Amino acid sequence: MKLWSPLALAMLLIVSSIVSAKDIVETARSAGQFSILLKAATAAGLDKTLAEPGPYTVFAPTDAAFNALPPGALDRLMQPENKDLLKQVLGYHTLFGRLTTKDLKDEKSAATATNGQPVILEKKNGAVMVNDAKIIQPDIPTDNGVIQVIDKVLMPAKPVQPKT
Repeated sequence: MKLWSPLALAMLLIVSSIVSAKDIVETARSAGQFSILLKAATAAGLDKTLAEPGPYTVFAPTDAAFNALPPGALDRLMQPENKDLLKQVLGYHTLFGRLTTKDLKDEKSAATATNGQPVILEKKNGAVMVNDAKIIQPDIPTDNGVIQVIDKVLMPAKPVQPKT
């Protein structure tokens, strides 16, 4: 019986991940920690956009981050009459282009989200921050961009207020 060397196993994993590349939606779905984000993207009609060629960078809040929102906030965002607000919030989590944490040269820089508002990226105490959210799992490659897992839901500076 022949055993695989650690280097051979690593190369096999790299090749298999390239061959079985998935778009942002498929990658998020297979990760298992983004069910609320995916449900929100579908409700906002953005799931199809995130499956297009891109490239995109998505700052992806985990289910725990969505569950940490104030009581009732997520329910209000998900109401059909608040679809425009939901699009604004999700657009604040998305950039055009592929941005990895390795691409950040300065301690602090700004980028424009797809909703047109600026997000601040900052290296701080060994962590990379997006506004006040921490990237807790960086640089997950997809075939149409990259996912940066964050610990909070980003809220645009001047969102339209949800209908109640």
